Amino acid sequence: MKVYLDNAATTPLDKEVFAAMTPYLLEYYGNPSSHHAHGRAARAAIEEARRTIAAHLNASPEEIIFTSGGTEADNTAIISAIYENGVKRVITTPFEHHAVLHTLQEQQKKGSIELEYIRHDERGNLDLDHLEHLLAEEKPTLVSVMHANNEVGNLNDIEQIGKLCKTYSALFHSDTVQTMGHYRFDLQKLNVDFLAASAHKFHGPKGVGFLFCRKGIKQARLLQGGGQERSLRAGTENIHGIIGLAKALEIACCHLDEHQQHVVKIKESLIGQLTQLFPDVSFNGNSGLLDRSLYTVLNVSLPASGVSLLGHLDEEGIAASGGSACSTGYRSHVLTALKADPSREHIRFSFSKYNTLTEIDYLVETLIALYQEIAA
Repeated sequence: MKVYLDNAATTPLDKEVFAAMTPYLLEYYGNPSSHHAHGRAARAAIEEARRTIAAHLNASPEEIIFTSGGTEADNTAIISAIYENGVKRVITTPFEHHAVLHTLQEQQKKGSIELEYIRHDERGNLDLDHLEHLLAEEKPTLVSVMHANNEVGNLNDIEQIGKLCKTYSALFHSDTVQTMGHYRFDLQKLNVDFLAASAHKFHGPKGVGFLFCRKGIKQARLLQGGGQERSLRAGTENIHGIIGLAKALEIACCHLDEHQQHVVKIKESLIGQLTQLFPDVSFNGNSGLLDRSLYTVLNVSLPASGVSLLGHLDEEGIAASGGSACSTGYRSHVLTALKADPSREHIRFSFSKYNTLTEIDYLVETLIALYQEIAA
């Protein structure tokens, strides 16, 4: 039996998305910057995709900039804040994706910014009183806090963080790569200046994403070249990727409640079975708390097995991970910040609309068999 439980790394492409993309690979192949009919058809499709995305987020189309994915969107937001909007200090968390942390740390090394971290408790809950204390010191500031952590699933209160940023005139950037397509966003109500998303986290294609940059905020150009994306992002547009991104977001938003209910049942089943059958099980961060974590992620801490647990699961046809796919081979910086016991087995299971309760039963049976074998 093949079971894919690594959806936080990437999700399977939806067949409807593939169908929407195919004509722009085979028929409408014109360069969107060309002025002939082929080019105009490609340009029209891109702008329609932009309008679709903006409509689902209650944003303006001109606030949506297409990128190669979440990493480029995060980098662009941070560089824009520092070099185009006068930011001298960035407040963040130790739990951010490396697309954010490494970019900020590099800017700190260059002397471009001061870098401060919001305090947190043992589960990774952020101390927003500390954030307000930091914001009270008047400096041109960017706050960069992800909506949900990609490893342990902790949900951050970006609505309250946005309000604090507005009160103290700070810019706010949020990496929503794990939550876009899984939660609803109203960008007219949410006080966020930059927001990053990536299509392959909600059943779209890899290699395409977008940056929401609020009107009136200046944006830096990471890539120099042509005048694409209103001269904000040079390079011939990934037309079929953009079409797939818009279609994937449309499907996700139209069926969000249905898919959420389904995936919550999957997660509840795994929590319940593991809790019942493994007395020594625990869950990292807030991932075991349904009301405080991303419903697509469960980060499990199990007793040491003495074998490669992930390798064993892979041999049995089960795909899972130890953390971010971008950090393979390295100890998780998220689990390190949470002071997770390094002697235990830490596995991230992440779910999608395509997973079934039967698959969860098979996973649990496989884990039980392995630990029984070890104990024998």
